[in-house]
Amino acid sequence: MNETMVCAVGNVATQPVYRELSAGASARFRLAVTSRYWDREKSTWADGHTNFFTVWANRQLAMNVAASLNVGEAVIVQGRLKVRAEAREGQNRTSADIDAVAIGHDLTRGTSAFRRTARAEPATAVATATAVGAPAQPEPDWHTPAGQAPVEQTPVEQTPVGQPVTEPGPPRRRRPAAVT
Repeated sequence: MNETMVCAVGNVATQPVYRELSAGASARFRLAVTSRYWDREKSTWADGHTNFFTVWANRQLAMNVAASLNVGEAVIVQGRLKVRAEAREGQNRTSADIDAVAIGHDLTRGTSAFRRTARAEPATAVATATAVGAPAQPEPDWHTPAGQAPVEQTPVEQTPVGQPVTEPGPPRRRRPAAVT
């Protein structure tokens, strides 16, 4: 089926609302996406029009959204665009929703600390795999074998927040100027 997949970069405009439904967990929040452009007359960046989307998340993504997102945070949302037109109280209204596939913090505008969620493995899936004859996969051995020295890790230098990171290497490419 052809679907319109979009990637929207913006800010969380409303606190996510989480609900447990019979079909599974669901969460929604409003996303504000504002275009920015270079104003040549003022020699500064200016805000353009702001679009608002209702973002819908389901199942595990909904639980993670409720635990991770707050108003004002910069996020990137990828999902299916759904545009709805309806008549309410005698007025025609159009709304744009995004059925999210993936949501994450926008790391160009801040930092984030990722924490993997623990997923309970259903006992029936393990029993079915064992009954079919699929071998159970053992846990990897992360320990250094006896008699071997561990590999020495070089610490990464910490740069205070707000300070530019200077690294040797080729110069960065400049972005082309916007043509208006």
